[in-house]
Amino acid sequence: MKTLIIITHPTMSGSTMNKRWMEELLRFPEKYTVHSLYDAYPDEKIDVQAEQRLVEQYDKIIFQFPYYWFNIPSLLKKWFDQVLTHGWAYGSKSGYRMEGKKIALAISLGVEEEELSSNGGKYKYPLNELCRPFELSFEYVKADYQPAFAFYGLEFNVSDSHIERGVRSYMQFLAGF
Repeated sequence: MKTLIIITHPTMSGSTMNKRWMEELLRFPEKYTVHSLYDAYPDEKIDVQAEQRLVEQYDKIIFQFPYYWFNIPSLLKKWFDQVLTHGWAYGSKSGYRMEGKKIALAISLGVEEEELSSNGGKYKYPLNELCRPFELSFEYVKADYQPAFAFYGLEFNVSDSHIERGVRSYMQFLAGF
């Protein structure tokens, strides 16, 4: 079965990587359904029922985005707030429509990995700690949350070789997902 990749990639740190990841994913339509939120909703008015129907069709979902200000792009946050509703994603009468779905994040970051470290890193916390709210949210809706894929160092290194290394790493991650 195909994997649904929900993408946000506005112009921000990491957007070059996300754009290149999307280009690579589109080469394999038999494996991946690419759903770009900013392309689908340029006015940011999300069709909640359409998004819920889309999610229901897939057992494996990746949320792909550039990480900035230690958070996700605003449209993805809005998507979570509006699509993962009581009565659909959770609640005693919902049927937990995301139950058992394999979920992961694919994150591009401007900082280097060692900067996100509890052992003297500039930003004190490793990425897995910063992703705890996602882990808890997906556990709450009974989805099968997996460790995030991350590609670092995009603030100062957008060389072709670094970008292509990120593409190879991401595709390897997806092959094992």
